[in-house]
Amino acid sequence: MSVAGEPAEARPPGTLVLGVVVDVPEPLAGQLRRHRRRIGDPQVDAIPAHVTLLPPTTAPAVEVGDIEQHLKEVAASATAFDVVLEGVGTFRPTSPVVYVRVGDGERDLDALQRAVRSGPLDRELAFPFHPHVTVAHKLDEVMLDRAMGLVADYSGRFEVDSFRLYEQDPDGVWLPRRRFPFG
Repeated sequence: MSVAGEPAEARPPGTLVLGVVVDVPEPLAGQLRRHRRRIGDPQVDAIPAHVTLLPPTTAPAVEVGDIEQHLKEVAASATAFDVVLEGVGTFRPTSPVVYVRVGDGERDLDALQRAVRSGPLDRELAFPFHPHVTVAHKLDEVMLDRAMGLVADYSGRFEVDSFRLYEQDPDGVWLPRRRFPFG
């Protein structure tokens, strides 16, 4: 997802910008928030720790009911799985991002994001799907290097049993819209 708090790009009237994520639960989310605070990421409190399944996607507001029905059906057919977060990675030089890597659970997340990105949310990705949890974004090189060091040994495990639909408001803030539990 794009960074919360950044102004949303101009979009046609009657459209929304949506995203679908797996929220990282507590206490891991709090640990990652503390790391982001130590790194100096100004967006630390603007958006919770998550793994993106559907990046920001513009959709007609009139289709939200169909989109939510689609997501309900995807969630109903999904089964819970574990995700292991371990180590650090970066998208530099392509993008100024440092992230915690997904170890176990990558295939399950890939299958889930493919299911989410079908039907009314069918779209091509600008980059191949690479599940991760961002810990630093759009900071200078020194801060990104610091982030790499601070989370190099990070590890955690959690169960994925739902995903959440978010909507970006006109100020660029991501607001939770609906949670979709599995099964």
